[in-house]
Amino acid sequence: MKRISFISLAMAMTLSMQAKDILVNTPNTSLLLKADEGQPLHVSYYGERIDRVDQVYNAYSLWEHAYPAFGAGCQNVPALSVKHADGNMSTELVYKSDTAVEEPNATLYTITMKDKLYDFWVDVCYRAYTNSDVIETWSVIRNEEKKPVTLLKYASGYMPFRQGDAWVSHQHGAWGAESYIYEEPLQLGAFEVHDVNGTRNAMTNRPNIMISLDGKPRENEGRVIGAVLCWSGPYRITIDTRGQKEHHLIAGISEAHSEYKLKRGETFTTPELAFAYSDEGMGGVSRSYHRWARLNNKVHNGTALRKILLNSWEGVYLNVSQEGMEKMMDGIKELGGELFVMDDGWFGDKYQRSIDNCALGDWVTDTRKLPKGIPALEKAAEGRGLKWGIWIEPEMTNTKSELYEKHPEWIVCHPNRTPITGRGGTQLILDMSNPEVQDFVFGVVDNIMQETPNTYYIKWDANFEIQNFGSKYLSGDNQSHLYVDYHLGLRKTLERIRAKYPDLVIQCCSSGGGRVNYGLMPYFDEFWVSDNTDAQQRLFIQWGTSMFFPACAMAQHVSASPNHQTGRVIPLKFRFDVAMTGRLGLEMRPSDLSERELEYAKQAIATYKEIRPIIQQGNQYRILSPYDKTGYASELYITDDKSDGVFFAYKFEHYVDQFRPRFHFAGLDPDATYKLTEICRNGRADHWEGHAFTGKFLMQQGIEIALNGQFASKVIRLEKQ
Repeated sequence: MKRISFISLAMAMTLSMQAKDILVNTPNTSLLLKADEGQPLHVSYYGERIDRVDQVYNAYSLWEHAYPAFGAGCQNVPALSVKHADGNMSTELVYKSDTAVEEPNATLYTITMKDKLYDFWVDVCYRAYTNSDVIETWSVIRNEEKKPVTLLKYASGYMPFRQGDAWVSHQHGAWGAESYIYEEPLQLGAFEVHDVNGTRNAMTNRPNIMISLDGKPRENEGRVIGAVLCWSGPYRITIDTRGQKEHHLIAGISEAHSEYKLKRGETFTTPELAFAYSDEGMGGVSRSYHRWARLNNKVHNGTALRKILLNSWEGVYLNVSQEGMEKMMDGIKELGGELFVMDDGWFGDKYQRSIDNCALGDWVTDTRKLPKGIPALEKAAEGRGLKWGIWIEPEMTNTKSELYEKHPEWIVCHPNRTPITGRGGTQLILDMSNPEVQDFVFGVVDNIMQETPNTYYIKWDANFEIQNFGSKYLSGDNQSHLYVDYHLGLRKTLERIRAKYPDLVIQCCSSGGGRVNYGLMPYFDEFWVSDNTDAQQRLFIQWGTSMFFPACAMAQHVSASPNHQTGRVIPLKFRFDVAMTGRLGLEMRPSDLSERELEYAKQAIATYKEIRPIIQQGNQYRILSPYDKTGYASELYITDDKSDGVFFAYKFEHYVDQFRPRFHFAGLDPDATYKLTEICRNGRADHWEGHAFTGKFLMQQGIEIALNGQFASKVIRLEKQ
């Protein structure tokens, strides 16, 4: 009997210790996790969708900690590093339980782990979408120890992948040259992208990468993993390559100068890290992210069509006036636009905003410039059948402002330091970790909406980085919370704004594209791609930006010629054709256009209204890259059912005896027939005009497109017959 009892007990223990497979699926991809009671959670596979887990294990795919913690058995770069109250810097997380909850368009998996020694808990979460091939992961860290613990590193997630001929594609830039694409092979050692700006984490590096597993990156072929960190503050993405086996990707909030203390009972939730996998190259990953963003509010109101606008900035800069604004309204109305936005220069009382060194924070109408006030301009727009919009920079102030004179304690700066100033020699940042500042920033938007309740659009800018690390609000022992709490405070404020004004359209601008990230885009309808409106350079900037962001969120404007940033002279048609691949707008004075240009602009805007649903809600196929150094570029947008598409072809360099490509299409139904029609044509018709071709022919054989001379471009409508 004793022996039987012992055997029975052993069997019971064996059953309780059996491993559990957790298969996290999207329509076309799978992530396989292995949960053993009393053991760390392991990741075994990520890639094309699977239904049989035994094949993965029999092939010995992967066997790594899914959320590696420092100090107890983890030999790779950790995702988590903690200092416990007794000084112990090791953490050993083991599996306790898991749940799976169905959500709209997704399934949420939560795997709960606990330290073997301490009352310290971590939930590792995965959200798998049913409408796109994206899996988000993040962690919820909970301290139940009697005393505070210090988070030294608290990444959002980890992903291993097999070593081979793997390349990484990442984006780097500067003001006016954002999001340029760089590609390099992964070598032994560490690859890293990070941000130290503090407020604008996409100004130089961007918090997203793609990894090509089959050699040099290709647009529409090969296995690719994408990783996007949904965070607006400082971050770190690291790929650590050791030995001859695996690469290890860790991504999350940068731990530099950001130790974070948790008191007993407190939790910390890391930002989402969104993975995507495709065997259709980088383009396949891009399209997954675009669908994920549009359909799941990762871009606010992502399924709505964006209106065509005129922004006043490059037309008048700070020299706004009642007459000037109304004249620009007349111009955009004549062209067929839908929205007018008054940019910087409209505010200030004691300090007049005639140059950019004063009045930020003093959000009252400058009646010297606008004697009839903002409500009169709103009514003027309404009377012309236009929507009304306005510019603000609510997180900022100037030393020359009434706000700073009243609340010097509100700025980001340590109490013992003299603040370093930015733009105009006077700009400072308000401390968004401070609830009083959060209330003030919310009030900026709320007051505008109270005064002019029909305001349709707000352009939200941010033109300075944190150069004065320190907070007068945070306690002395919590100064290291600033980088995190600033952005948590900003998010809290934006959530309040969205709760009260869900239909208000808000643009995320930050010295151009300095805040192009998915940490903020759930609260913003679009972002300003770049302050550089030069159409030639925009081809490169927009190409890189579209790697991760959908066309509906990309604000792209037709500006004056010569261009204000580069001085380049570019024909109006080329400028329009480049700008039409996102949310179309204008950045000029329409009155400066010639009669011929005015007529063309009317035609182009009317045409864009027809193709807008395809561009903003369709699937993008980047085909001939401007980075290939041929002087040409091409891309296509097509509806989900592949029935209606728009093809763009550009020639932006011109040489004698220059290589002339044959233009191939992509993403078409090979068995369907498509009629080709050039739209916005201002020259002779090509030989293919009005003819029909099979999708297979257009993709495999392609067509000749006559692009003669520099800055030649054509836009072709494809209609399924």
